[in-house]
Amino acid sequence: MPFIPHTDKDVREMLAAIGAPSIEALFDEIPASLRVQGLEGIPPGLSEMEIGRLMSERARQDGRPLAFLGAGAYEHHIPAAVWAITTRGEFYSAYTPYQAEASQGTLQVIYEYQSMMASLTGMQVSNASLYDGGSAVAEAALMAVRAHRRSKSQRILVPTTVHPNYRKVAVSTAGNQGLRFEAVPYERASGRIDAAALARLAGEDLTAIVIQQPNFFGVLEEVDALTDWAHAQGLFVIAVVNPTSLAILKPPGQWGAKGADIVVGDGQPLGVPLSSGGPYFGFMTTRMDYVRAMPGRIVGRTVDLEGRPGFTLTLQAREQHIRRGKATSNICTNQGLLMTAATIYMSLLGPAGLARVAEASHERTQQLAAAAARVKGVRVAFEGPRFHEVVLLLDRPAREVLAAMEAAGILGGLDLAGDYPELGPAILACATETKTPADVERWAAALGEAIKKTARAA
Repeated sequence: MPFIPHTDKDVREMLAAIGAPSIEALFDEIPASLRVQGLEGIPPGLSEMEIGRLMSERARQDGRPLAFLGAGAYEHHIPAAVWAITTRGEFYSAYTPYQAEASQGTLQVIYEYQSMMASLTGMQVSNASLYDGGSAVAEAALMAVRAHRRSKSQRILVPTTVHPNYRKVAVSTAGNQGLRFEAVPYERASGRIDAAALARLAGEDLTAIVIQQPNFFGVLEEVDALTDWAHAQGLFVIAVVNPTSLAILKPPGQWGAKGADIVVGDGQPLGVPLSSGGPYFGFMTTRMDYVRAMPGRIVGRTVDLEGRPGFTLTLQAREQHIRRGKATSNICTNQGLLMTAATIYMSLLGPAGLARVAEASHERTQQLAAAAARVKGVRVAFEGPRFHEVVLLLDRPAREVLAAMEAAGILGGLDLAGDYPELGPAILACATETKTPADVERWAAALGEAIKKTARAA
């Protein structure tokens, strides 16, 4: 709440109306021994103007670095109208709309969101929604086990090109429910899934494979061939996608001859600010064949007896909310406010606007890779088509180079040493439409200077 609207007179009148002598009297059931008598070390209260100045000063201490970080969380321009509408009272405080007669506005927004996501991914049905991209991968794996009746193994192939955090969340969430997550290596030359490693698994009882497009390295996978191979072996295909990229890339519903079976991802790029890591929201779409195995909530559109359109929750068992042990999923709420923001963002941009964002982001990433290739001591790891990200190999420890760049006011990228030590000193750098060509050149100059500086220190 940006301000407290009640005057002293208002407070006195409210207390008189309920027959309480004071605000303190409202808490008289709390034993005195449990009540805090004072807060040591807490400074006196400040006025609104003083608080505003203090917070501005604190924010300036963090600085405003030029960020080239990506790795699943992307800095995109968010039109001011998105959150001006999202934070209206009609949306801001709405919870799960169990009572359709009192929630038609919220239900329609959810329905529009589902329609947009189904169209964007090339699938037939969408839920609304999940916690984030990582939990969406875990839920998709559980859903694949439920829906794929012919497979008894509960083995899920997860290539190492899938986001490391998504892989960890999937194991944490579903690993103790009997699912076996098995790694598939990538080709060091291309940064794509190793097709030869997959071929060696042919004929085995496998439930599903997870394919990320673009993958964690920003590299575009051969999704048509991978999807057709998986279906020929009787596997479900779980696609993990960046929703912005789908404005210009083939949607998962059109991968190969039959398309993916389940599509998931993180909706953060669709109008959700970075916010120091969250909250974000996850999305999931699938075919109508598997809709009853889908977790989360679904809104349907119908007409009443007088022919007027209406919206309501549908295809969801009551166990989803009150009997967690028997529910399709233990996700009993969702990131509805973030989903609302995404709906407004997509409505404002439209297909053409989203395509312009994707094209500009792709162009900036290509400029980033070209600029990096001119820096002595830096090599681009994987050639070929990419989106958003590029992996750079350094001749100096990545941690030291990134620290030197940060000292110059630039967040240069993500150190890959923890998750991909086989690459040696390497960083994952990202550029979106928020970066200008001048920003890219500034980043490249800082990268070159950082490498020189760490060389002198050595």
